[in-house]
Amino acid sequence: MLNALPDLDRYDTAILRELAGDGRMPVTELARRIGLTKTPTQARVKRLEDSGVISGYRAVLDPVQMGKSHIAFVEARLSDTREAALQAFNKAARATPEIEECHMIAGGFDYLLKVRTSDITEYRRVMAERISTLPHVASTSTYVAMETVKETGL
Repeated sequence: MLNALPDLDRYDTAILRELAGDGRMPVTELARRIGLTKTPTQARVKRLEDSGVISGYRAVLDPVQMGKSHIAFVEARLSDTREAALQAFNKAARATPEIEECHMIAGGFDYLLKVRTSDITEYRRVMAERISTLPHVASTSTYVAMETVKETGL
């Protein structure tokens, strides 16, 4: 269970900014950059982790270097939006590796998917064999990204 969210001061904000850029930064370097000593910096990082503000650390992968440079955004409309249908769709979307992001939307469609593949040929296959067969999908519309201008975790 998470503790109550902490009030974030300028040091906490600086810690989050620095760790978002380099989660493997040694605490001594982090302390130097934010203007505190090592011990209070460590305590602040632990408090941010314990409260859930920092939920984990991971490697940031370059999808282009991995041969996955094709990005499509897909609007998905469902034939059924009762809770059981939404849960079935959510579970299947989470299990589809090509779906990088899935957001339930309030608007003219139900979900917005970010789909990453190697090229348009692979995307067409993924659309036909995976996305179109997700539970309760009635229709989709695809928008192909021409260039990524900004992409960050926050």
